[in-house]
This record gives sequence, structure tokens and C-alpha cells, in this order.
Amino acid sequence: MTERFVGIDVAKDQLDIAVRPSGDRWVVATDLTGVAELVDRLTGLAPRLIVLEATGGYEWPALAALAARGLPVVAVNPRQVRDFGKAVGRLAKTDRLDAEILALFAERVQPAVRPLPDEATQQLQAWLARRRQLVEMITAEENRQQQAPPAIRRQIERHVQWLREQLAELERQLAERVRQSPVWREAESLLRSVPGVGPVLARTLLGDLPELGQLDRRQIAALAGLAPLNRDSGTRRGRRAVWGGRAPVRGALYMASLVATRHNPVIGAFYHRLLAAGKLKKVALTACMRKLLTILNAMMKHRTAWKPAPAVGA
Repeated sequence: MTERFVGIDVAKDQLDIAVRPSGDRWVVATDLTGVAELVDRLTGLAPRLIVLEATGGYEWPALAALAARGLPVVAVNPRQVRDFGKAVGRLAKTDRLDAEILALFAERVQPAVRPLPDEATQQLQAWLARRRQLVEMITAEENRQQQAPPAIRRQIERHVQWLREQLAELERQLAERVRQSPVWREAESLLRSVPGVGPVLARTLLGDLPELGQLDRRQIAALAGLAPLNRDSGTRRGRRAVWGGRAPVRGALYMASLVATRHNPVIGAFYHRLLAAGKLKKVALTACMRKLLTILNAMMKHRTAWKPAPAVGA
């Protein structure tokens, strides 16, 4: 029996679907009726894999409905699909062509299917995203304030004050949501037992990296975008670099690692040992981020709190 691979291009008002190798294509609305029609039709096709792009939230209704029916569906990074399209010579862009590229990507690459976060975790992710938006708005307004004339500067000051009040209220509600969940409350307590780990990193890991404790150290580093990637060609040996992965997690780990180099005996000793070995500060700090994530991953896996210990190698 021929295996079928499905690509779904997600827009605000419609879903474009393409199936390989049959070449079938159709369109449904993104409302409840359209999503139900999509689920029923794909259930009958029994595809090997369904691929959507992560599009900032528009993909969630279809993604959740397909997963709830037990269909193998995964949301992938749009950059991966764009690079794949360039590699196979598909440069034109329409919704129909995007769906076809996604179906081809599903067939050729076959990305791994991971369990979707539950509804509570999705809600936590939305609150964390809103927190990041408020922080970005505050930073942008403060930057504008420096160049603004006095009258506008006073207006910006009032707006910044209002944004800070909104941020404080959001953080209060975030803390309350975590306290209301016994699972999250225990996990946050474990994570924050590590010197350098504060509420921002702990809650970011709970919401944006729910796989923490379920994967090995290499897999969790790759998800966070902290796995060093080679840049070698012929006799040239390029400098290893990290990129991709989940940017919010990486950003929170960066700030926590800065604190940990000063207040965490394990991370601090590791950082200074790397500097003594001639590593650049940026390289050493990235290694500390990866080490801190590895420690937190092991703690969540074994459900054990932080225990101070002599620094060890990476």
C-alpha cells in the first residue's frame, strides 16, 4: 500500500492541503467546520506523516485536532522548509505551492513526531509570549525616550510606567498559575534550587521546553539550539557555532548563565576553566548555557533538587 504524505499550508482564513504521491489538493476554512472536514478526510487517507509550518499560533486548531484523532502530525520550523524548497529548486511562492513543498518535505525528510503540549502548557506558552512582548515594548520605548523632545519624552515616560504595571500584573498571574498546578509547583521548586535559575528561566522551561527531563542531553541541547554545529569544508576547519532551536529558551538560559558564572560554584568553575584554556568569553558562556541545561535536564529526569558538588568537566 502506497504511503501518503500530507503538507498543510496555514493561513489566517484557510488551509491549503497537498498529498503525495497522489497529487491531491484541496482547501478548507480554518473554522470548526473546516478543521473537522480536514480531520475526517485525512483520517480516511491514513497518511504516514502530516507536516505544517509553525505560524505563530494559527496552526494550533488544526494541529491539536489532528493529534487528538491520533494522526501523525508535526509542526516544523518555517526556515527548514524554505531552505528545503531552495534546495529542490522550488522558488515560487503561493499557498498551493507551499502546501506541495510541505508534502514533499514530509516525504523526503520525515521529521520526528513529538507529543503536543497539553492545553495548560499551551496557555502558559501564550502568557510567556505576552511577557516577552511587554519587555520588548518597554525596551523600545526607553530607546525612543532618549532621542525624543521633552514633551514627547514625558508622554513616553507615562507609557513606560503603564507597561511596567502591566508586566508586574502579568508576572503576578504567571506565578499564580504555576502555584495552582502541583506538577508545575514541584518542577519550579526543583529548577529554582539551582543557583542562577530564577523564575523567568524556570517558567520558560516549563512552558517552552516541556520535553525537559524526557530527552537525553544531546537531544535537549538541539531543541534549545545549543548543539554545536560543524562548519568544515575540505581542509578548512571552521569555528563551531550554535543556532536555530527555541530562541526564547536560549535567551532565558543566556541571562541565567551570566548569573550562574558568578553565583553557581559548578558553572562558575567551569566558566573560568574554559577562559583559562583560552576560550573566548562568548564561547565559554555558550558552553555554560549547555552545561546548565544538561544539569537541569538530569534533575527533572530524576526529580532531584540541586546538590552542591565539586565542579566537573563538560
